[in-house]
Amino acid sequence: MVDRRDEKRTFSNAPLSVATVLAGWMQPLLSVAVLLLATVGFGGKVLLSDAVLCLLVFALSFPGPNRFEASWFDAGVDILLSWLFVLTVLVLFGWVSHSFRYFRTDVLLTWAFLTPALQWNAVALGRAVLRRTAEQPEAQRTAVLVGAGPLGLTVAHALQNSRDHRFGLVGCFDDRGGERLHTDASVKLLGGLDDLAPYIRENNIKEVYITLPLSSKPRIVDLMESMQGTTASIFFVPDMVGFGVIQGRFQDMNGVPVVGICETPFTGINKLVKRFSDVVLALLILLAISPLLLAIVIGVKLSSPGPAIFRQRRNGLYGDEFTVYKFRTMTTMDDGPVVEQATRNDPRVTRLGCFLRQTSLDELPQFFNVLQGSMSIVGPRPHAVAHNEQYRQIIKAYMVRHKVKPGITGWAQVNGLRGPTDTVDKMKARVEYDLEYLRNWSIGLDLKIILRTIRLVLFDRGAY
Repeated sequence: MVDRRDEKRTFSNAPLSVATVLAGWMQPLLSVAVLLLATVGFGGKVLLSDAVLCLLVFALSFPGPNRFEASWFDAGVDILLSWLFVLTVLVLFGWVSHSFRYFRTDVLLTWAFLTPALQWNAVALGRAVLRRTAEQPEAQRTAVLVGAGPLGLTVAHALQNSRDHRFGLVGCFDDRGGERLHTDASVKLLGGLDDLAPYIRENNIKEVYITLPLSSKPRIVDLMESMQGTTASIFFVPDMVGFGVIQGRFQDMNGVPVVGICETPFTGINKLVKRFSDVVLALLILLAISPLLLAIVIGVKLSSPGPAIFRQRRNGLYGDEFTVYKFRTMTTMDDGPVVEQATRNDPRVTRLGCFLRQTSLDELPQFFNVLQGSMSIVGPRPHAVAHNEQYRQIIKAYMVRHKVKPGITGWAQVNGLRGPTDTVDKMKARVEYDLEYLRNWSIGLDLKIILRTIRLVLFDRGAY
């Protein structure tokens, strides 16, 4: 049901690779360099306005995503989507601030078309360099598994499918036999656990992945002691599949190692980046759509008696209640212990309200919620308090989606779950997508969701 291709590693806090650091600086620096070269190339001087534009571009682009391991097509699409977002923000900013007059049109057009092409070529060059470096003998990382259970097979496939060409899985070690082994033709059984240490020394194995269950602690301790005479790097892979890990982290708490299993992705710098992007985008969007907001307010007031803004209690961050704003689309304003969702041809929905709901224009006042800090532009959609109380009791991990601020749009909505959730299965599917968003959050994913939302608003009529 959920697309796993963009899935990241479950646990973070690993050392940053050279490729990640290089990718983080390459996109923003290349964007700035092309702008400066285009300015000088057309016979102009670098003025204060150019410097300000360079700073804005760098702020919107840093850090760049690591595209070196993506396919040619995926890298190209990601570059285009990210660059379109940057240009959209800059165009809105230029329109609101009337600053286009400070720049030459030929410079801006050259910069706009040349930058993504050079970024794609830079990724291609980086891929070639990293591939050649990884293929050098001294860079090879031969690995073996300890434990041929289901987790071991999962780790084996992860190593075999990695685009990092340094890794080479040799095989696995396990004392079990028969049906208790979970190997396939691609994973060779090299021997029992007693054979592990000698094999590592004789074959210069670089990495060992222990996938034994926690109940095998004494055996794991014996294995660790037997491998102390080798130079192999040793990794213990905890079986966390059944726990539904959300943003798992390894942390050091005053010298005590702590494994985080369920955590919000918005901590530290991520929290600041998320809030900054929310405020900037919300302000720009509200300035751009202010005439539309005024027109809708007048239309709602004329279409039926009642206020233009509908307020309803929702559960937000950590399950705390807040008031969400929407344009009123119905003749009733339900906010009690029982809230009936709108259905197709619902008599409570006004004629103008039907149009607002189909185009999602009724959600526009929620940008004020974003400025208040009770919502984000992208995140799990907030449900009515009555619905939360109903579904938290019947859907596993339902409340985990409240570890982040709710959003105006979300990963579930752009994957076909926009509109009413009139069955438990639909709500389960929505929750699963929300959890996937928490596991895989990045600024790039937020941009992808925003762009797909714009497309849905323009061409989809799934809500009512």
